[in-house]
Amino acid sequence: MTVLRVSIGQFDVRKGNPRVNWTRVQEITAEAKSQGGQVVVLPELWDSGYALDQAKTYASSLSGGLFAQVVALAKQHGIFILGSMLEKRGLGVSNTTAVVSPVGGIMGAYRKLHLFPLMDEDKWLTPGEATLTLDLPWGKSAFAICFDLRFPELFRRYAVEGAKVVFVPCEWPHPRLEHFRTLVRARAIENQMYVVAVNRIGVDDFDEVSGKYGAHFCGHSMIIDPWGETVVEVGEGEAVVSVDLDLNKVDAVRQQIPVLENRRPEQYNI
Repeated sequence: MTVLRVSIGQFDVRKGNPRVNWTRVQEITAEAKSQGGQVVVLPELWDSGYALDQAKTYASSLSGGLFAQVVALAKQHGIFILGSMLEKRGLGVSNTTAVVSPVGGIMGAYRKLHLFPLMDEDKWLTPGEATLTLDLPWGKSAFAICFDLRFPELFRRYAVEGAKVVFVPCEWPHPRLEHFRTLVRARAIENQMYVVAVNRIGVDDFDEVSGKYGAHFCGHSMIIDPWGETVVEVGEGEAVVSVDLDLNKVDAVRQQIPVLENRRPEQYNI
């Protein structure tokens, strides 16, 4: 498969309300399939948002709970589903993207390596311990989550491993929209790969103690190609948008400017 049709599912994740979020994801998945999508990508923590003080309540194991429902949904519509959720692992909880196939169920799980201290992830969650690159029907693919965008070493590893596309579910807030745009584009250009970054929109609920609303998420989900060009960027409304990615373009760009071949890792081993 040289052309992959990717569907972006950007929506307002309701903090602490998995039931409402699950209903919306079912609608998005059906719409993505109707648009011919082969994979639908959802935001980070689409199940619960940043209700991390209740993470153990909302989390489920990969073999049950909401993860099992996502597996059934992927099979029902014949589409891959990606997007991070709260995963119960032993005594801890991880921010996890399960790679859900319509045929094989969960093919792998990426657990967020870099926890975001400004949202107290390090207080409530357990960091991942491994990267994830998979051979999927359309080619080698890799996975990251939101704050991981600020760590270029991760994406370079994926490029060296041969990944042609990296999927990045996000909950990226204002006022750092320009950081988001710049980092997604930089990761795509420097590694000559597609980067699919799907963000949420909306404002977290009102805090009666502080008298303030929570984070305001900036949307602008986007896909950047190996040349650094924008394939698609949506605004700050809910959206289901499907586009075709020509994966042969990755090889063409890497041949035109052989960045990976000209690396000298012995000089900057960190």
